[in-house]
Amino acid sequence: MKLGKVVGTVVATKKDPRLEGLKLLVVATLHPDGKKDGFYEVAADTVQAGFRETVLLCTGSSARMTQRTMDAPVDATIVAIVDSVNLDYK
Repeated sequence: MKLGKVVGTVVATKKDPRLEGLKLLVVATLHPDGKKDGFYEVAADTVQAGFRETVLLCTGSSARMTQRTMDAPVDATIVAIVDSVNLDYK
């Protein structure tokens, strides 16, 4: 799983029928300390995430393990909205 921040949306009026009804969001992936790592994912949103929210992403085959994305052609899925991240660097 990866941490990310929602930075945009993708609108696709013509798409695979298995993507119908899925909101597609652009997510900037983050280091654990919250800084952007310079990479982006387009992710299917299964938790109604909003703009600038910190989210948890599943990628690869795990992205298709939610009820909504089962058998859908997705490689990244937002599976949680993050309330906080606690780190201990010592």
